[in-house]
Formats: sequence, structure tokens, C-alpha cells
Amino acid sequence: MLNLWRFFSRFSAFFLFIIYFTISIILLVRNNDFQRASTFNTSNQYVGSIYQKVSDVNKYLHLSVVNDSLAKENVALRNQLKSSFFDDSVVIKAVNDTINRTQYEYIVGEVVNKSITSRNNYITINRGSKHGIKKGMGVIGPNGVVGIVWNVSEDFSSIQSILHEDTRITSSIEGTPYFGPLIWEGDDPEIVTLTDIPNQLNLKPKARVVTSGLGVIFPKGILIGTVLKSGVKGGGSFLDISVKLSTSFYALQYVYVIKNIFAAEQQTLEVQNKKSVNE
Repeated sequence: MLNLWRFFSRFSAFFLFIIYFTISIILLVRNNDFQRASTFNTSNQYVGSIYQKVSDVNKYLHLSVVNDSLAKENVALRNQLKSSFFDDSVVIKAVNDTINRTQYEYIVGEVVNKSITSRNNYITINRGSKHGIKKGMGVIGPNGVVGIVWNVSEDFSSIQSILHEDTRITSSIEGTPYFGPLIWEGDDPEIVTLTDIPNQLNLKPKARVVTSGLGVIFPKGILIGTVLKSGVKGGGSFLDISVKLSTSFYALQYVYVIKNIFAAEQQTLEVQNKKSVNE
């Protein structure tokens, strides 16, 4: 205690200065509107800057939660889209009875593993058979087509990427009746080739390439990419069109697996048609 008293006695002038300086600042701020406003503005600026930095750190730490929430919100919105409805129109005695029936549902999945630079690339997601996923379902990402479900376990699914030598997705130039298979040449993970498009087609710069809607895997009009350039294949009647993919597989974190509710019905009917032709 004696040492503490000696310390205060030794530096009494300094402590008195701090006390008087503090009192003078308080009096100045209280009795001068301009100084009060300036002080508050300065302190608010510093405090606000600190809060902003803390907020930025919190946002970064919670990015995964935000991404999960956004992915779930996106899939809910996709399931509500008018374009996801099947228009079942029945005409009886000139009376139109139109019922909107959902044709496509979307199952969100997080990418847990992927390859990009191999000749044949696959993506693994954390959704499987218990979530309603089956082999052969189409898969899209936030920006376009990703691939087709290849194998399924109870909790996981592997997707045969569009960056695979055996993947064939029937595609078309938006706004035209022409369609053909999309092929990856195995070189650039951002470029694929659309083939079998008649050479009389007058391609516009950066024309959109979309799914054709043929078959049961993808709905019509889902973006695949944009045209880079085209050339006549071997001097023949068809074009080879280079397409820049809209999906960046390097940045892909979430996908949406497409469930076509009428797929089995359509496939059964088409099998019956083939049997009828062969008989």
C-alpha cells in the first residue's frame, strides 16, 4: 500500500493533468454544439468501422450456412416455377379442362468431390436413393447443365459430368428447331462441341445453346452455354459449333437433380411403340 501511495505521489502531476484534460474535454463537448457533433461523428466513424470489420468476419464464418440456405431457397423456387408445370389439356365436347400438374421436381445436393481435368470426369454429391435420386436423372447447377446421374447409393450419388467422353446431351440453338448431341473433346473444361446442326443455319454471335427437351432427362430450354464459333464439318452439310459452357466446374458447389415425374410413363409408352414397330 505504501508503494502504491509513493507511485501516485511521484506521478501526481501527470494524473492531475489527465484529470483536468478529461474535464476540459467534457465541458467543451457539452457546451459547444459544433465540438459535440464533431466528437460524436468521429467516435461513430471509428466504432462503425470496428462493427463493420466484426460483421465481415461473422459473415465469412457463416458463409457455409448462407450457401446452404440459398441453395434450399433456390430449389424451392424452382419447384414453384410455372415452367415446371405439365399442361394436361383434355377436350370433351368442346370444353377445355386444363389442370396444372407438376412435371419436374428438384433435389438440391452439395458437391463433396469432383474431377475436372480427367478424360472422364465425375462429381459426387451428398444425396442418394433415400432422397429420391435414381440413375439417369439430369443434373443442373445455378448457371446451367452439369451432367447425368450415373451411380446411386443410399446417401450419395455420382454424376457423369458433361465433361465426359460418353456424355451425350441433345441440345439446340435457342429459337431454332435444330438439335444435335453435345460432345466434350477432352481438352478445355470450359468448351464443348455441338454437332449435327445443318450448315444453312445463320448463327448469331453468342447465341444461347439450351437443352432441346427431347427425351425424359432435361426440361426444354435449360442453358448449356453460348456459341463461340462454328465451322462446316469435313466440308459436309453439318456444322461443328464450339460452345462455351455457362457452368464453371471449378466453382461448382451445389447442384439440382431433376426428377421428371412422368419419365416412367413416357418411357413405357415409347417401349411399346418400338415393340409395335418390330412386330
